[in-house]
Amino acid sequence: MSELIPLDVLFGNPERLSPRISPDGKRLAYIAPDEGVLNVWLAAPDGSGARPVTRDRGRGIRDYFWAEDERSLVYAQDKDGDENWHLYQVDVVAGRTRDLTPFAGIQAQVIGTAPEVPDEILVGLNRRDKRVHDAYRVSLRTGRARLEARNPGDVVGWLADSRFEVRCAKAMRPDGGSELRVRARGSKEWRPLIAWGPDDEGAAHGFSPGDEGLFVESTHGADTLQLWHLRLDGGRQTLLARDERVDLGRVMLHPRKRHVEAVGFAYDRLSWSVLDATLLGDFARLAGAGLGDFEVISRDDADAAWLVASDNDTTPRRYHRYDRRTGTLSLLFSARPRLEAYRLSPMRPVTVKARDGLRLPCYLTLPAGRDRGLPLVLFVHGGPWGRDSWGFDPYAQWFADRGYAALQVNFRGSAGFGKKFLHAGDREWGAKMQDDLTDAVGWAVREGIADPRRVGIYGGSYGGYAALAGAAFTPDVYACAVDLVGPSNLETLIKSIPPYWEPLRRVFDLRVGDVDKEPGFLRKRSPLFRADRIKIPLLIAQGANDPRVKKAESEMIVSALRSKGKPVEYMLFDDEGHGLAKPENRLKFVAAAERFLARHLRPADPVAG
Repeated sequence: MSELIPLDVLFGNPERLSPRISPDGKRLAYIAPDEGVLNVWLAAPDGSGARPVTRDRGRGIRDYFWAEDERSLVYAQDKDGDENWHLYQVDVVAGRTRDLTPFAGIQAQVIGTAPEVPDEILVGLNRRDKRVHDAYRVSLRTGRARLEARNPGDVVGWLADSRFEVRCAKAMRPDGGSELRVRARGSKEWRPLIAWGPDDEGAAHGFSPGDEGLFVESTHGADTLQLWHLRLDGGRQTLLARDERVDLGRVMLHPRKRHVEAVGFAYDRLSWSVLDATLLGDFARLAGAGLGDFEVISRDDADAAWLVASDNDTTPRRYHRYDRRTGTLSLLFSARPRLEAYRLSPMRPVTVKARDGLRLPCYLTLPAGRDRGLPLVLFVHGGPWGRDSWGFDPYAQWFADRGYAALQVNFRGSAGFGKKFLHAGDREWGAKMQDDLTDAVGWAVREGIADPRRVGIYGGSYGGYAALAGAAFTPDVYACAVDLVGPSNLETLIKSIPPYWEPLRRVFDLRVGDVDKEPGFLRKRSPLFRADRIKIPLLIAQGANDPRVKKAESEMIVSALRSKGKPVEYMLFDDEGHGLAKPENRLKFVAAAERFLARHLRPADPVAG
């Protein structure tokens, strides 16, 4: 037996990640551990002279950016997972850090920055009303926040033009659809530009050069999201990019000139369509460098230096510096260099046909050298309006390394595969969405990959709900289930959503069920009310401060199971929210999950711990 990959190599803090080059190209920032906690570090462009410039000692920093003043790094942080994000400014010249949004009980959302106004950022704050975010202009010099646009109660996103004036808003409609509103420069009057019904999708990516139009993704007249240019004066609408199989994915805009340079589409793998001919050579060189799936994640003002992230299934994420003047590509660092010493398993795209004929894009990861009669872990993504994608996945590698087949299913209701696929999941929680998972297990069994007596289901958030639903609704399919922050009662889930999700309430009514009009329907789809049918062992974990799936969701079903003498292990993390951000908590949980899976699925190779 080959050496098992240590859990801390897979699930501990990465060594370095998320590099960002300063606008002037003179500094490099990235995230790395400092005293065991992820913080922002500053270095020379080649990575030398690195030092931490933040001092977080809690859940770590994961999201940050360079401000246009070229001296400020701005990062987001909440408290123990409560998702009340504050924005902090680090002045790397003066060495000072301050809270730019020092208001109690608020959530800050970054709207944007602009090189034309380097000393300010636009921020959404639910300071006035916890249900909605108003747009504020925040000074990086004084910290003063000035109201830029007041939310009428239905706006869920703001967008500024090249002069840093908020002139576009995305709003939700009473029917569950949405619309884009725009206003003239200097005006306070908004007017609708384009609207979508509840079965269509759309959003704005940015103002086009000259601010005469918007780059908009839309499913109008098509099944998949396409990229359009819409003139603000109602003139010509121009189709820029589309793929009939899959929604528009990445959109690469020039950070200064603001035109669309390239777009990415990912059915099973990410592919790029280059719209700016001056970049054809650059993308050809990157595509020919054997990077796997790649994207440009940062660039300087001169557009001479690009930082490129590369994703492969059998290597951890790597970051590269690409010099456009010379066409040379050099490795900056690997996110997990210790993992590079281990042999990882390929992730294979497969298609499973559901019982009603719907084609489900899936990914299969197998232990090295084995493909028959294996214990299987069905690893279900969250959302549910998200998706699984190809590339390095620590969970898939963990399962395969321990002797399990890992199957990831883009079930109906997953995002990215067109509106018909998305809305095929409407009102199908615990029903056809769950059938898709059952059908995927059946496929793996018929193919001889999976041993039907040794199938487990594992997931977080919606995936945790699916794990509970699998145990309750199809009790003979699985031998065990692992649920992390998954809801057990859809009625209480919707009634307790965070206040800033209130504008999206109608979406829940349409896609999950109307909590006011049909509580019985939601209870029927809730694992809590089928707990008496559960006969397999469960492992359930919860963050005490989770604002999305309250801890009561886990504790209700744990109590129901224990009252009936059903086998359930429960782990509550007092300093976590919707997921496990602290590495010590994450490692504690996956170690418990490893023992749990080994006990109930009996992989061929022994499992450490």
